[in-house]
Amino acid sequence: MNSLAAPQLRFTPVVKDPAGPRELVILGSTGSIGTQAIDVVLRNPDRFKVVALSAAGGRVQLLAEQALRLGVHTVAVADPDAVPALREALAAKAAGRALPEILAGPEAATELARLECHSVLNGITGSIGLRPTLAALRAGRVLVLANKESLIVGGPLVKAVAKPGQIVPVDSEHTAIFQALAGGTHAEVRKLVVTASGGPFRGRTREQLAGVTVQDALAHPTWAMGPVITINSATLVNKGLEVIEAHLLYDVPFDRIEVVVHPQSIVHSMVEFTDGSTLAQASPPDMRMPIALGLGWPDRVPDAAPGCDWTKAATWEFFPLDDVAFPAVALAREVGTLGGTAPAVFNAANEECVDAFLKGGLAFTQIVDTVAKVVGEHGVPASGTSLTVEDVLHAEDWARARARELAAG
Repeated sequence: MNSLAAPQLRFTPVVKDPAGPRELVILGSTGSIGTQAIDVVLRNPDRFKVVALSAAGGRVQLLAEQALRLGVHTVAVADPDAVPALREALAAKAAGRALPEILAGPEAATELARLECHSVLNGITGSIGLRPTLAALRAGRVLVLANKESLIVGGPLVKAVAKPGQIVPVDSEHTAIFQALAGGTHAEVRKLVVTASGGPFRGRTREQLAGVTVQDALAHPTWAMGPVITINSATLVNKGLEVIEAHLLYDVPFDRIEVVVHPQSIVHSMVEFTDGSTLAQASPPDMRMPIALGLGWPDRVPDAAPGCDWTKAATWEFFPLDDVAFPAVALAREVGTLGGTAPAVFNAANEECVDAFLKGGLAFTQIVDTVAKVVGEHGVPASGTSLTVEDVLHAEDWARARARELAAG
């Protein structure tokens, strides 16, 4: 099985646990994934110890509070201009406690990813997470991956350095597949079924989507997430990215990865086997469960999140995806099949288009339409064993500039 996250009931960890709590580095600590991961850690001090945190630098008060409460050795911020405010916040909250070392700059998170620890949780949003992902893998750490973009834009690079079992995914969909795959061999897998909530616009036609507002698109019916991920869920770009991610993680061809709409978000994904049986992973929509599984794997963390309440009646619905109203998944399949730098172009163009939409510069339906134009103009993507990080970053820069031109046009 040539996959990055080959699930086994018990695998030999890349890094053995020492006596005492498992040491962790959390990248993106002030975001949604990071804050929930810290909640898991604080409720399980006998299992986990955080040694370093990184954040962009926009929420220094929260970062200082996290650092002091966890007693970390090192804190990193991507924005050097945030350092004075961070130092001031740390000093004000320290109450006699030792202050952590501060690193700053665009490479600070990458530096943290190399620190001595057991696992690195990459909860950074966006393709800026690629270098930290590669650094953690090269350093031999277990990579608890919430930053799907780094795998998507740097797929061949990540596959070249990751050892089997070194990546444990945190996306609820890929955690579900990760667990369900333990029920059979790779040769017995017929298809992966990735579930989608359908976002706030499930059931609408393309014509009905033309006039939706930013406020409409940010009103996700199930999950509380940041604005970029929430818009990606509304366009289903997020689901397209997850299809590419599933292909890379589990070595299953794109024509055997299906997306189905499941509004209740209880079944997080499924694996269909060749004998006709399907294994599904179900739990209430709470990211602390997949985060805890990632941090603790191969062991489960008791009471990480509430389970399903089987004493109450419930209905679970499943609907086929409307590719006309939501063309992002079909576009992602094309991009994933092209490979090379094409996924980087897709992702970067989308980030720029989402930004333009949030600022009122693009209509909702123009987000994916504009991304498709940028992908089409990209031509033959750089690929193969010659692909470098610089190739990926150059393709992203071009895609961002072209997407901004089209959005302004």
